[in-house]
Amino acid sequence: MRLASDMDYKVVFAALETVCGDIISVMGGPSDLPYGAVAQRLVTCMKQIQEHGRALEPVVRCFTAIFHHYDFDAQTPGNGYRTLVKVLQSCLLHIVHKGRYIASNYNSAFFRADHNASEMEAYCSALCQLRALMHLAQRLVNDNDYAQLYSLQEGDLSRRFVQEYSSMHKACFYGRCLGFQYSPALRPFLQTVVISMVSYGETYGKQQSSLGMAALSLLTSGKYVMDPELRGAEFERITQNLDMQFWKSFWNLTESGLLTGFSRIASSPVQMNITLTLPPITLRLPLASDPSLTATVSPPIAHWGPGPVNMRLISYELRDGQESEELLTFSRTDPPPITASQLPWVQKQPRSPWLLIHFHGGGFVAQTSRSHENYLRTWSKELNVPILSVDYSLSPEAPFPRALEECFYAYCWALNNCHLLGSTAERVCLAGDSAGGNLCITVSMKAISNGIRVPDGIMAAYPATLLTTDASPSRLLTLIDPLLPLGVLTKCLNAYAGADCQSVQPAVGSGSLSSLGRDTAVLLSDLTQGASNWIQSFLDPARNTSGGGRSQSLSLRRTQSHEIRRPSSHTSTANSTDHLYYPPGFEPLRSECLAFVRPTSCPIIRNPFVSPLLAPNNLLRGLPPVHIVASALDALLDDSVMFAKKLKDMGQPVSLTVVEDLPHGFLSLSQLAKETEVASEICVEQMRKIFQQQSPTPALRKRPKMEETFQSTNPSG
Repeated sequence: MRLASDMDYKVVFAALETVCGDIISVMGGPSDLPYGAVAQRLVTCMKQIQEHGRALEPVVRCFTAIFHHYDFDAQTPGNGYRTLVKVLQSCLLHIVHKGRYIASNYNSAFFRADHNASEMEAYCSALCQLRALMHLAQRLVNDNDYAQLYSLQEGDLSRRFVQEYSSMHKACFYGRCLGFQYSPALRPFLQTVVISMVSYGETYGKQQSSLGMAALSLLTSGKYVMDPELRGAEFERITQNLDMQFWKSFWNLTESGLLTGFSRIASSPVQMNITLTLPPITLRLPLASDPSLTATVSPPIAHWGPGPVNMRLISYELRDGQESEELLTFSRTDPPPITASQLPWVQKQPRSPWLLIHFHGGGFVAQTSRSHENYLRTWSKELNVPILSVDYSLSPEAPFPRALEECFYAYCWALNNCHLLGSTAERVCLAGDSAGGNLCITVSMKAISNGIRVPDGIMAAYPATLLTTDASPSRLLTLIDPLLPLGVLTKCLNAYAGADCQSVQPAVGSGSLSSLGRDTAVLLSDLTQGASNWIQSFLDPARNTSGGGRSQSLSLRRTQSHEIRRPSSHTSTANSTDHLYYPPGFEPLRSECLAFVRPTSCPIIRNPFVSPLLAPNNLLRGLPPVHIVASALDALLDDSVMFAKKLKDMGQPVSLTVVEDLPHGFLSLSQLAKETEVASEICVEQMRKIFQQQSPTPALRKRPKMEETFQSTNPSG
């Protein structure tokens, strides 16, 4: 099946019209087929799909005529409007593929009529919701300034958008249709994540022994494999009103010893991997404009006063300084770990002229350098560079500006103590993903403000540059994104801003993380290793030839999920006068699990060191070359495009690469698929450019000329 991006939309809609007509003709006319009510379900579903398709074709035609105006440049096609069209076409192609299968096999003795009807109904629901998103995107085009993906003026329009699509039905995107827009190689992983999360959610907070919770999770996971509708509904319930502590605890399972042990086995071996703790002492650094003068850098103090900063040093080769007693005094482990320098067969290398400083992602609320080791080890090997990854304090316990202060302090300490890290720091690159990409940019802004040396370049993967809930076309994807749904995004943003986030406990009850034992982590680790193989046997119709119908309770749920209700005062958080009305005769499906989405109204969120897209030009002028690697299917794509365009318009050196078919967080998935591996290699090449660029004048650290550094990378190149 051809990719949606490679196929003309007219061909897709024509194929859709044909397949709908074929199935309606076969199932709707006089027939001796033994399908009865199932045939009628299919006819009804195909008529709805046909109506959606006819309404959507002129909408897509309008978008294809204008979406190039929103690109970074002519060589870098990518923005939220393009993505919405691509996702819609992906959905249509799945429907066409499934429809052709039905039309060709309905007479087969092995044809599972109920299963195929359920699949088509799920995609019909998805198409209905995508049609609503396309309407909301049309409103954005009309209401925003020319070529602007965001409305950066404060107002109630974005809040109305957020409340509108937060009330829309989402479960269909987490059940049978899960991950349809992504690379096929990633879909088993996404299914495993969703099944693990809903199983974990059922045991989270229950007052049981860790062994009991592990056994219960194993039992409950099976029903979510067998029942996609139940899985989707439960995942929607969990993410609609997210419990932040639940989200943190689930994703922090990636820090478990078993998972990181597997990751280390699968990733490149390194000679140096130690954790360090820096004491909170004042640092002095030379001024960039006059190295004979110094600037004072205080330790992090926000919220609870001076405190240590934790880091991890990773190096593929053992280098001078890394085995020193001075460095080992900062080691977190007691006694200090056995290093490669104590092994006689390890040859020590001279200090590298390069140093990579890394800030991990995790929405400012979860994970550490440990869960990002898999690609950091590869980077250290590929670039032959020592990497210092900062374990900054996490929100909501440590909101802005604590993480920024710690990352900036670690950067300054590394400049002063690069000799201990196995580097001469002639070239220093900052790298980070998502929240870490934000911190790379803001740390550099802070270096400019303090007058000290700025890094020689930034590699930011899918960075968050606007930490508000303002609507943009790509952020409409939070309706369908299993890794970054709207409820997760808003909770993370509010947590980092320090807003009063009241946790909404799961329906199963309340509890604390202390009740979760290691057995649960081990169980989920086993699920992660094994579930993908057997999930496919249930969810891939091409491979599943067993028959069997659905239960009466499932049919009831399906009927309920397809009800179309107009929002009323008790089903929406917005006033009736604020509704974004749809074309006559159309209304999206509404969620039965009502969401409360708190807009990011805290003034801190518009601080330029929180949302660098809102920074005035004087704070951004002087940034080093910024290389952004974004994903076309990421809800934060427009953050990358708008920030790159802003830097370009200022004359700042910047490049943007947009990769296809991958979700937010693809760096952590680099070992799962060829596509994620290629995307990670693109990040490596961007860092290599920074390191291999001709060094600026040491005294002034002048920025290279724009024409030497400004570039736009074609995704197909």
